[in-house]
Amino acid sequence: MNNRQTSKDNYQAYVWFRTAAEQGNAYAQFNLGLMYKKGEGVGRDDERAFIWLRLAALQGLAFAQNHLGAMYYNGRGAAQSDKEAVYWFRRAALQGDASAQQNLGQMYKKGRGVPQSDALALAWFYRASEQGVASAQSMLGEAYARGLGAKQNDALALAWFRKAALQGDATAQLNMGLVYKHGQGVVQSDEQALAWFRQAAAQGAAIAQRQVGVAYAEGRGVAPDQLRAYAWLSRAAEQGDADAQFNLGVMLARGQGVEKNEGKAFLWYSRAATHGHMLAQYNLGGMYAAGRGVERDLQQALIWYRKAAEQGAPNAQFNLGVIYANGHGVDKDDVRAVHWYRTAADQGDASAQNNLGVMYANGQGVLQDDALAVRWYGRAAEQGHALAQYNLGGMYNSGRGVVKDVVRAYMWIALAAEAGDETAGGSKNTLVDKMTSGEVAAALELTRQWRQTHRG
Repeated sequence: MNNRQTSKDNYQAYVWFRTAAEQGNAYAQFNLGLMYKKGEGVGRDDERAFIWLRLAALQGLAFAQNHLGAMYYNGRGAAQSDKEAVYWFRRAALQGDASAQQNLGQMYKKGRGVPQSDALALAWFYRASEQGVASAQSMLGEAYARGLGAKQNDALALAWFRKAALQGDATAQLNMGLVYKHGQGVVQSDEQALAWFRQAAAQGAAIAQRQVGVAYAEGRGVAPDQLRAYAWLSRAAEQGDADAQFNLGVMLARGQGVEKNEGKAFLWYSRAATHGHMLAQYNLGGMYAAGRGVERDLQQALIWYRKAAEQGAPNAQFNLGVIYANGHGVDKDDVRAVHWYRTAADQGDASAQNNLGVMYANGQGVLQDDALAVRWYGRAAEQGHALAQYNLGGMYNSGRGVVKDVVRAYMWIALAAEAGDETAGGSKNTLVDKMTSGEVAAALELTRQWRQTHRG
């Protein structure tokens, strides 16, 4: 009965608006356009909506001008045109229409239909914000937080975020949470951060749901609760949040607060990896390589390691080097191995630096060069890489790439032994038998100094 009554009322409104609209009443034209646009009381028809909204807009009705701009922006009822969208947004904005002011700001922010200008975007956001539009206030806060269009100002960012957040704007609530989480312009507070994240999460904001999940997982602002962490991360993940999908994969792979399930971990890593999540791509490559949660497939492992490597993941770059150096699932290719080792080594990956040293020492994929081998061993050894320390000690002991120095050879081999390299332990004992007591004392002092400077 109620639905029938509503339909009857909508039809009567349509008849009234149609009659008045045909007589030139701008408000009736606007309302008739909205009815066609929304499909209320009449079948949805974007082309007719456009016609009536345009007639109202031409009579100067700001509401209609803003809606007409939106139709041009989205290509509804007319060919998509950023230029026309800007024209109509501007006409409405200059009349004080707050929504149009925000929309015009967005056009300047994105550089659509106008030259990109953060300053003009901020100016229009400010005008809409002064009229109390929460979403514009949130955008204004973001502009101040990032220094877009004005000098970066944490205090102003916080003020505008708070105004919008108190009106219930989920994006502003999320930003308030991030401000407190990172202590930007406020005293850092995990409790305050969580309170704001909860408000945004309750409105369905995926990033906020993920932040609540992370807070429970890490015990930030609340007692650790892995089950609640999993529940909140699941909500965000189901909405397509790649970071949440990755975090779920980690929890399932480790059995962190939930029953370990590598099959499910694989599925969440896959979803995140498909969205371009670098660490998920790396972990997915590892699951294919080891046959965990999925049938072992070295070709798929290579594909996902490469995707992560191309995004800059040094561990994936290192693994690609190992794959090509050993011919795991591909033809052995020392040149490619060197390429990926070097790419990871340049980012500071100690294992890659050591392996690159090995390639130079043996002349694999590069011209043999003991000096470069020593350089790369040295960079890894300084990071505490046991095998690199052992290799570097060997270079000093044999005088390859450096002046022979039994004292430094002992130091590096002793450090490698302390770090757990079993071969180094035997080599150290062999080496000490050939050293004078003075050389041993000097080596022990160098070892002590290295430990002291590399503490922590």
